[in-house]
Amino acid sequence: MPDDITKWPIGRLLSTASRQVENGWQEALAAHGLTHAGVIVLHFLSEGPRSQTELAVLAKVGNQTMSRTIDRLERAGHVTRRRDPGDGRRQRVSITDAGSSVFRVTRTIEADLFPDVGEQEILRAKLVQIIQAHENRVG
Repeated sequence: MPDDITKWPIGRLLSTASRQVENGWQEALAAHGLTHAGVIVLHFLSEGPRSQTELAVLAKVGNQTMSRTIDRLERAGHVTRRRDPGDGRRQRVSITDAGSSVFRVTRTIEADLFPDVGEQEILRAKLVQIIQAHENRVG
């Protein structure tokens, strides 16, 4: 007898939907040679060059994790690193034309992956509330 998902607790529904969306998202990004972490970095760099440390703070990951993500993006030609003219110890990471192009393509993946559930802004607002409530409890 199949499980009636309409009776599942909200946490289970959210977890299952999240897992399914994440799997589809990763598959779609991989087709463009990207990872979820890479898209996050390209998003932040679309606003202008940043240091690795700034990117790590924004993405809420460690510097070492960010370094590996930047390495992959650099090998793929999506970002470049240059010495910061104001501080020779620091490197500035910039998005390349190829990185900007692939980032634009990823912007359509969301529309392709997610069903139209109507009232997207309400769903977005509720998801933000869930995330912020959790961050406030943990942080």
